[in-house]
Amino acid sequence: MKLTSKIFNSHPSSDGDFFLGMKRILGFKPKSLEIYKTAFLHRSMNKKDDEGNPVNYERLEFLGDSMLGTIISKHLYNEVPEGDEGYLTKMRSKVVSRKHLNELGKDLGLLKYVESRIPKAHFGDNIHGNVFEALVGAIYLDRGYNYCEKFINERVIEPYVDIEQLEGKVISYKSLVIEWCQKEKKHFNYNVYEDTGNDELKHFAVKLTIGDRMLAKARATSKKKAEEKASKRAYFALQSRIDNK
Repeated sequence: MKLTSKIFNSHPSSDGDFFLGMKRILGFKPKSLEIYKTAFLHRSMNKKDDEGNPVNYERLEFLGDSMLGTIISKHLYNEVPEGDEGYLTKMRSKVVSRKHLNELGKDLGLLKYVESRIPKAHFGDNIHGNVFEALVGAIYLDRGYNYCEKFINERVIEPYVDIEQLEGKVISYKSLVIEWCQKEKKHFNYNVYEDTGNDELKHFAVKLTIGDRMLAKARATSKKKAEEKASKRAYFALQSRIDNK
């Protein structure tokens, strides 16, 4: 090998580890490491480009979200020819749900590549899904649509997208309960209040009333989680009536 070839194919030691890590995750060689580095750059680093624009993963996250939705939509369109618009939309939502994207980010071990001034232990689960979407955006910019589709097929669709399983997967119990209440013209109310007790973290409690009956209550570290937990309990209490509608 010529010396010039060695120089142009080499990477600084710090970049070398990152290059190998990206190659392992992507399944192909990245062309522009800088694009992928941006995909892991948290806003707390306060990086800016030459024109003073913020540089972090959030713009790539926006792009990756669009690419992911497009490629998953294409797959479902081809795989389920009998599915109408509503069915396809619901199935796509299950694949690209925040919970599922967080799991994908965790499975790929993306958090260890994140550059941040905030200790990683302080991040919530959503950081995993956010960075996964940013990575998809980086692939599109670096290699184009075909490589982006290849990555999503190998890392998302083949290992995780099973149509029959997705049909039975519930995204939101709260949505199911509210939809049933509206169809049955039943009044419902989520009464949410702080219930920290002796816990160090702030907690919220919720009481779900349907009609004149308090059907379920739950407690969690956010209002949204508490409502979803109470809705799940209410769903199973009403399951035979809801499923028969």
